Amino acid sequence: MDGWICLDKPKGISSNFAMVKVRKIIGEKTGYIGTLDPFATGVLPIAIGRARKFIQFIEDGIKVYEFEVMFGTSTDSYDETGEVCETTKVIPTKNQIEEILPKFLGSIEQIPPKFSAIKINGRRACDLVRQNKTVEIPSRKIFIHDLQLLDFSENNSAKFLVKCSKGTYVRTLAVDIAQELGSLCYVKDLRRIKSGFFSIDRTITLEKLIQIVDTNELDSNLFPLESPLDDIPALFLERDYVSRLQNGLAVQLANSGILSSNVKLFDSESGRFCGVCFVSADGLVTAVKMYLNLGD
Repeated sequence: MDGWICLDKPKGISSNFAMVKVRKIIGEKTGYIGTLDPFATGVLPIAIGRARKFIQFIEDGIKVYEFEVMFGTSTDSYDETGEVCETTKVIPTKNQIEEILPKFLGSIEQIPPKFSAIKINGRRACDLVRQNKTVEIPSRKIFIHDLQLLDFSENNSAKFLVKCSKGTYVRTLAVDIAQELGSLCYVKDLRRIKSGFFSIDRTITLEKLIQIVDTNELDSNLFPLESPLDDIPALFLERDYVSRLQNGLAVQLANSGILSSNVKLFDSESGRFCGVCFVSADGLVTAVKMYLNLGD
């Protein structure tokens, strides 16, 4: 079985734990794209079988999150699971929040939270913090494509939507927003609603997956391996050319119409997806990751 499951990760478990659960349910090797915090929920793409070979081509996809913050209180983890560090009576208004949001658009610097899975000298920062070791995390550049205030409540909570690049820590973004407003906050709820090709309206829960694993309904919830590669151009070649590429040989095309790009390779006779290749500016096609032997 090869393809993708778009899992709706529940609250309270790690992304790796969720992936292992899917592995045990389906009985195939698995991988996943984009770590979600244990307290977060939503879209977690799970690669099934040989789909794992193609994670590298889609893991940089844009992510979209909805998140709720509580102003007036900060925690050591920047979310509701942490210990309270400080409180303030300074609570921003709706207008104040909307006025400063444009400051966070585009390319910005961000320091990931210490309670995170980011690696410091090969060890997770959160593990080092729990061992009372000093952790210095360098800043990183991220990109915020969109940031909107969805709702503001008199109970000091606000709901946001953010469209951002890989590597963005929403908890840090929330704390930085509060700091810009002279306030404090923590993230009460975090839900990923899109990760590249995958969206919340096509997710499946672990409970549902258990129910349908031995039925035909599983097929309708399994995305074909090539589906998330939708932003890569397609190249259809005759079977002899495909076989050469599968055997590690290059293929020279007179006019591919593609300039220096990865392509999805298909067998023109059967229409079957065969892997990812690279087409150079002079039309030379070389294999990058091959999937299908035409004899399969």
